Formats: sequence, C-alpha cells, structure tokens
Amino acid sequence: MQTREAMSPQDSKAAGAEAMEGHKAQSHNRGHMEPTAPLLPPPSPPPTGLPEYPRPRLIFHTQLAHGSPTGRIHGFTNVKELYAKIAEVFNISHSEILFCTLNSHKVDMQKLLGGQIGLEDFIFAHVRGETKEVEVTKTEDALGLTITDNGAGYAFIKRIKEGSTIDRLKTVCVGDHIEAINDQSIVGCRHYEVAKMLKEQPRDIPFTLRLVGPKRAFDMIGMRTKVPKSNEGKIVKGRETLRLRSKGSATVQEVQNEFEERATMKVDDLLESYMGIRDLELATTIVEAGKDKKNPDDFAEALDSVLGDFAFPDVFLFDVWGAIGDVKNGRI
Repeated sequence: MQTREAMSPQDSKAAGAEAMEGHKAQSHNRGHMEPTAPLLPPPSPPPTGLPEYPRPRLIFHTQLAHGSPTGRIHGFTNVKELYAKIAEVFNISHSEILFCTLNSHKVDMQKLLGGQIGLEDFIFAHVRGETKEVEVTKTEDALGLTITDNGAGYAFIKRIKEGSTIDRLKTVCVGDHIEAINDQSIVGCRHYEVAKMLKEQPRDIPFTLRLVGPKRAFDMIGMRTKVPKSNEGKIVKGRETLRLRSKGSATVQEVQNEFEERATMKVDDLLESYMGIRDLELATTIVEAGKDKKNPDDFAEALDSVLGDFAFPDVFLFDVWGAIGDVKNGRI
C-alpha cells in the first residue's frame, strides 16, 4: 500500500500559491483572447419567378388620333405596356385606348399597329368615342364581319363585307369596338372567341351589339410619315422594326423578306376565310413556325406548342401548310 508523504505547512502554502497563480494566469489569458470573426448570415435563396427581360431603350413619338401634343414613350415590351405608356403621357386611363395606327391618324386598318413597329414609325392612339347599340338579325350564316383585336382585351371590326347583313346597318363602322353581345360583356375576349360567338348567333332571331367607336376630330391633316432620329441621336434604319411579344422581350429585327411577307398575307387570308378574323401578328407567328419544317406533322406539332389555345382544325393546318409551300416554291 502506497502512502502519501505529509507536506509541511510551508510546502502546502507554496503549492497553494502556485495553484492560485496558475488560476490567475488562465483567467488573464481568457480575458485577452483574440476576438473571433462574427458568423456570416446564411446565403440568400435564389430569386423565384420569371427573370426580368431587358427593355429596349428606343423612344417613339405618339399622339392621340383626334388631336393632342406629341408625347415620347419608351421601355415597353408588349402592346399592353405600350398602351400603359401612352396613357401615362396623356394622363388618361389605358382602358380608353381602343387601338393604334402607325403614321396616320385615320381609322385605316392597313396602318393598324400589330406586333411590329418600325423604328421611324409615329404612333397614333385612337381612344373611346361614341357608344351605340345596334339590333342585328342574321338573314344568312355569315354576318360579313372580320374581327381583330388590339392585343389588350378589345376586339373590334376590321372589315365589313360589301352587301352583307352588317353592311346594311350603316351605324356599324370599321374600327368599332364590340363591347357586348346581348348585354354580355366581351371585354377581355380574343378576336377568335368573339367571331365564334357571332357565328353561333341563330338566324332570324334579333340580338344586340353594343359598340364603341373611336373618337374623331381632325380628318383634314395629312399622314405623318416618319420621325428622323432615335433616342440615341443616331439615324435609324427604316427596314428595322421593334417586334413586340406577349412573352419574353421585345427585339429589334429586320422586316420580313419577300417570302415571309407573301406567306404571311396568304395565311392572313386563310384566317379570315376559316375563322372570320384578321391578325397579321398571328399570321406572322404561324409562318415562322412553318417555314423551316419538312412535313405537315412537324408543322402541326410546332404550331400546337406556340398556339395551342386556338385549336386550329386540321383542314386549316393543311391549307396553311400548302400555302407556305406554294409561296416557298414560287407557285403563288
């Protein structure tokens, strides 16, 4: 059995003092430790939602078609944003704008703004004018109307067939916005939906159209042809356009070549024949979907991916495919 040697009082005091000094040293060292770096906050989660698209910094000049000072607008990527910019400049509600024409204040459907604006184009905004109600009775299957829309929820009359039911109603005019059918508002409906509703109205039973005509003022001035410079002070090319898209960013691109232009006009004719609508932007999209395809099945699949909501009938697709092929091969 091991025994521990007894410590003398002097040794015990020395050991205690030694222990105390060691404790003080430790306490001193703890009090003067180098500070540690603060913890970094956790990284922020990646942003959700769609990315913001860059907005073209092109400035366009605009007026109200019935008369106003000239305004300057920029920073829009689609028609709805364009209308909002115009409304802001003239201190009106965007819902007042029925449609826009390019380089002419007149209700000229050949000058209608669609999905493309030339970099030198002057924009005229046509706003709400007189509201009128018209009673219509179909005496034949077709009313004789061609419908288009402004890209922001308003469908309006683009063409009236001579000698048709509507042509005999002299209060109905090209440019009139169709606001309601039998008191049912159709604001927000696309033009093909409105054309379908009108086509489905029964014969020999009267129905009511509520129409809003564009406000009119001066018809004596000439057309405005061009604006000489862009916002950068550089002369712009007349052959370039700003292409507006419902999804994605607007892009500056060259105008259509001869094939694309002819094919687009032919497809627009087919849209009127099959659906009672005119829409150059829709026709342009159809041509873009089909111009590089090798067979009608690939074309139908491509068209369905971008325009599936239209549910085009097969006979229409085959006629469009044939028209694009005829133009491409120089047959028409």
